[in-house]
Amino acid sequence: MTFGTETDEDGAHAQLDRFVGAGGTMVDTADVYSHGVSEQIIGRWFASRPAEVTDPVVLATKGRFAMDDEPNGAGLSARHLTRALDASLGRLGLDSVDLYQVHAFDPLTPLEETLRTLDRFVRAGKIRYYGLSNFTGWQLTKAVWLARAMNVAEPVTLQPQYSLLAREIEWEIVPAVLDAGMGLLPWSPLGGGWLSGKYQRDQRPTGDTRLGDDPNRGMEAYDRRGTERTWNVIDAAQKVAEDRGVSMAEVALAWVTDRPAVTSTILGARTLGQLETNLRAAQLHLTEAERAALDAASDPHITDYPYGELGVDQRARTLPGR
Repeated sequence: MTFGTETDEDGAHAQLDRFVGAGGTMVDTADVYSHGVSEQIIGRWFASRPAEVTDPVVLATKGRFAMDDEPNGAGLSARHLTRALDASLGRLGLDSVDLYQVHAFDPLTPLEETLRTLDRFVRAGKIRYYGLSNFTGWQLTKAVWLARAMNVAEPVTLQPQYSLLAREIEWEIVPAVLDAGMGLLPWSPLGGGWLSGKYQRDQRPTGDTRLGDDPNRGMEAYDRRGTERTWNVIDAAQKVAEDRGVSMAEVALAWVTDRPAVTSTILGARTLGQLETNLRAAQLHLTEAERAALDAASDPHITDYPYGELGVDQRARTLPGR
């Protein structure tokens, strides 16, 4: 997502070279990232590198959101997805992608239409697999079982926001992913930079950081995310990092990568130095005690019902006469 806005083409290509050189295999983008420029940068990287470098890469992109002012130019309709995929392939300079993801649920398009369209892409060889992004538990489960009932290709992945600061997907979405046998591809595992240690309590961000440029930026806005729980999580992650002699980013990435169902963690580095730090997380595995400390600090404090103690107790009980 940084390619073409926060990272120029030379920097992006240097990151891709380093990533695959370190054994990385999945590259994830979307049509709306830098309004198509990210796909173009990645496409030129593919075109300029030999096959032995690019062949191991599993390339993923997404479609769903508007790229122009065309009245029907958004959503998960057959019309829009077909045009969006063709446009993505054109920017990438490729005949197919390995994983095509619908970027969010579309309440206005029948899900049957979307699934038939994605199945047609698979049969045509334009995509090898498809996945979902930002779906809730019921939306994911409906898509999986509807695809099975229709005898069409099923989704294989879900890409949600997931980090020590955003754990609510554990209530319904992670169980739904596990039930469906899908893989989880977390985005924003560093909480938009919060879990890298760059922000301080009672000190509004400044300088060359995402929130330094725009403190009100998106989900990670300083006033929205700068809660007492967030600072408690940062303190806990910092303690683990200091005890292990690693960066806080490595701790946060190691935590999310070892969670149930996670098969690949999406990194969003702006610089080669940030990528180098993130890559080191692949060698870090937390102890049970370290995970427990991080889990306690990041507990989203669910209510008693239906996910909390009373709900669990109710589901576990055997009712008389049943």
